[in-house]
Amino acid sequence: MARIAGVDIPRNKCVGISLTYIYGIGRTTAKKILDACGIDETIRVKDLTDEQETAIRQQVDQIMTEGDLRRERALNIKRLMEIGSYRGIRHRRSLPVHGQRTRTNARTRKGPRRTVANKKK
Repeated sequence: MARIAGVDIPRNKCVGISLTYIYGIGRTTAKKILDACGIDETIRVKDLTDEQETAIRQQVDQIMTEGDLRRERALNIKRLMEIGSYRGIRHRRSLPVHGQRTRTNARTRKGPRRTVANKKK
């Protein structure tokens, strides 16, 4: 396995797909990286030369990935909660942040249903 940005990427897959195993790199970013390096995205990782691997590593190092990106996202959420913004409150209460309905649905975010006793008539 080739090791890029601290992640072992699969050797038997195409380079364009293998780069997406790195947190913070999707298909579009992987394509941009490979275009900048002048590498065909259909080539397999095991067929890359050392120079090509080095070129990919240099391009990936310019992008925020893995631990740094995770840390920044966590700090952004923490900042929203500290300033008491609407989004921060939604994060604090473990509710959907982007305006989805919660009367039905939202089970992933809210967790399993907790039944509330009915009031007698």
